[in-house]
Amino acid sequence: MTASVLMRRDGVAVVLDLTGGQLPAIVHWGADLGPLTDGDVASLVLASVRTTDGNPVDVAVRLAITPQQEAGWTGRPGLTGHRAGGTDWSPRFVTASVSVDGVTAPAGTDPGTVEGSTVVVTAEDPNACLTLVIEVELCAGGLLRSRATVTNDAPTSYQLDELVLAYPVPSIATELLDFAGRWALERVPQRSPFSVGSHVREGRKGRTGPDAATVLHAMTPGSSFRDGEAWGVHVAWSGNHTHYAERLWTGEQVIGGGELLLPGEVSLAAAESYTSPWLYGAYGRGLDQCAGRFHTFLRARPHHPSTERPVTLNVWEAVYFDHDLPTLLELADIAAGIGVERYVLDDGWFGSRRDDYSGLGDWTVSADVWPDGLHPLVDHVTGLGMQFGLWFEPEMVNVDSDVARAHPDWVMATGDRLPLESRHQQVINLGIPDCYAYIRDAIFAMLAEYDISYIKWDHNRDLVDAGTQPSGRPGVHEQTLAVYRLMDEIKAAHPGLEIESCSSGGARVDLGILERTDRVWVSDCIDPHDRQHMLQWTGQLLPPELMGSHIASGISHTTGRSHDFGFRAATALFGHLGIEWDLRQASDVEREGLAAWIAFYKQWRDLLGSGTVVRVDTDDSQVAKGVVAADGSAALFSFASVDRPTVVQRGRVRFPGLDPDRRYRVQPVMIGRPPSGLRIPPWMGDDVNGRLTAWPTGDSSITLPGRMLEWVGLMDPPVNPDQALLYVLTAC
Repeated sequence: MTASVLMRRDGVAVVLDLTGGQLPAIVHWGADLGPLTDGDVASLVLASVRTTDGNPVDVAVRLAITPQQEAGWTGRPGLTGHRAGGTDWSPRFVTASVSVDGVTAPAGTDPGTVEGSTVVVTAEDPNACLTLVIEVELCAGGLLRSRATVTNDAPTSYQLDELVLAYPVPSIATELLDFAGRWALERVPQRSPFSVGSHVREGRKGRTGPDAATVLHAMTPGSSFRDGEAWGVHVAWSGNHTHYAERLWTGEQVIGGGELLLPGEVSLAAAESYTSPWLYGAYGRGLDQCAGRFHTFLRARPHHPSTERPVTLNVWEAVYFDHDLPTLLELADIAAGIGVERYVLDDGWFGSRRDDYSGLGDWTVSADVWPDGLHPLVDHVTGLGMQFGLWFEPEMVNVDSDVARAHPDWVMATGDRLPLESRHQQVINLGIPDCYAYIRDAIFAMLAEYDISYIKWDHNRDLVDAGTQPSGRPGVHEQTLAVYRLMDEIKAAHPGLEIESCSSGGARVDLGILERTDRVWVSDCIDPHDRQHMLQWTGQLLPPELMGSHIASGISHTTGRSHDFGFRAATALFGHLGIEWDLRQASDVEREGLAAWIAFYKQWRDLLGSGTVVRVDTDDSQVAKGVVAADGSAALFSFASVDRPTVVQRGRVRFPGLDPDRRYRVQPVMIGRPPSGLRIPPWMGDDVNGRLTAWPTGDSSITLPGRMLEWVGLMDPPVNPDQALLYVLTAC
């Protein structure tokens, strides 16, 4: 049987050890190792065996992708479960077969090292009557992913408590980086030492959560966007989940994760199976390379959205629940006039939904507000050449609704009580077949009657006490699978329809939901100061074209802060551009500015949706980033001042990721008024009037080699806080 497998792709190599029929163990996950012989791989495997010094077990402990306690591993086991009476809780799996790229090695043979990109290992424990299948793939971009399936081979049930996977990381990785956050301030980075013990990030919200770890990294000390080494993992699951980093006293350290199962949630009857979510792993020289592996993988998917992302207007912050047809038609006219390509009607169009206290779950158009249905609005929007999008929240229900009154048992609950309300709503149980059919048929009816190109799919509360009535058995696992199935059905029936994952803003951002959706709403906070940070760090997982990024109104609806139009527009540009603003209140100058920024976005959206994202290591007073064309022909960079620096002027700014051997013309983007407080350096023009109120009329460009722009840079023009300068770089 295969002794080892060498996987390599896009600068990454993974070596799996399968010696002696044992479960696959990773002995190398990192940079490509170049040409190797069978002897080299065998020596690497041998060189990775630990000693038995220090009072562990008397044989070298071997860490499999699903760690086994019987192998001497005293950390978190990969598989945790039991049968009645507490038996079969510590299985010992032995490999029965190995398949590499679809070719199964014959039993009893030892071909040594095999190269491939997809490995499937089937292992059995005949005493515990369990079969374990482990899949390992090295995907586009050098992104590693694995999952496991456990099957109960006995006539008695097997209670599964947890199935997690773990990737080893070297001892030089002594720091951890993951994310915290809250509603309207998602994905805030946090660093900590990687010390002995467990760093556990559990999500028990029934959704990913605004405070989710998102990507948990182990890094060499001081790693940054461009420097150091980093290994990161992401659990592609939209329900309860776990990310963890663990270092044992014996020196081994791992990062991993999987689904967090509630008590009794998965009990396997005879011949039943459970499959874990994919655990993704990204290795990189610097955090940018880690992020780039996720971006490359996502962009390689056959169903990945086109780079021609339609400019979107969402009317929520313009009208909220006040659906007045003349107002909505006027907004459509203004939007079409400035270049908007998609118009989205948000919450409030159905049932008794005049506020957030009632009507949720009654997915029929309100006859009171819309006596002619949505046809007048939809026809007007599509007649203007725009797509029409509609808001749904299919997983939620108000108790004050026709559906809840008719089917109170469809509300997720446990015990003799309803869960505490959140946003005055409860969760409707899609794990119940009749309930699932009702929601599916209601959505399908709307899609059949109206020309809907886009669904904003919201999810506005955590799943607390989320059981299935009348027993109250936990239902988060089944609910998550049902949501996936519902989205899959909708997409299969309506090719080309796009779905946005919105969940109280950015509380459901993961690769599980993104297998079925086409973008995420990064946050309910569109304040550009906060969005600079959230877009920067959401980019650790997602490329720009998957991040909904809207130009806000002058005063933020979530923070109350006021920002210049230019800063709001420059911030929103680095994502899937949209507008969240009552355009009736915009001045003629602002509308002209919107048209100019939309035209600029359309000019550059192909680059934003296909180029390499680079982030510039700066101090905390600045957020700096860019996108460089894959062929190095052009780039777009943003340098946003988010606070006052501790010195008068920051000095030079660098432009990483360029072709070092090409020359680039650097030109500031001059749309609207210059940023407040701007003083231009000599390379940009003659600053004869101090701080500018208008852009200089002469040539403000400079041409330099890419190597010089990356390693030396240009003097950074001072601007006030909450201002941004953009630059277009074009290869000469």
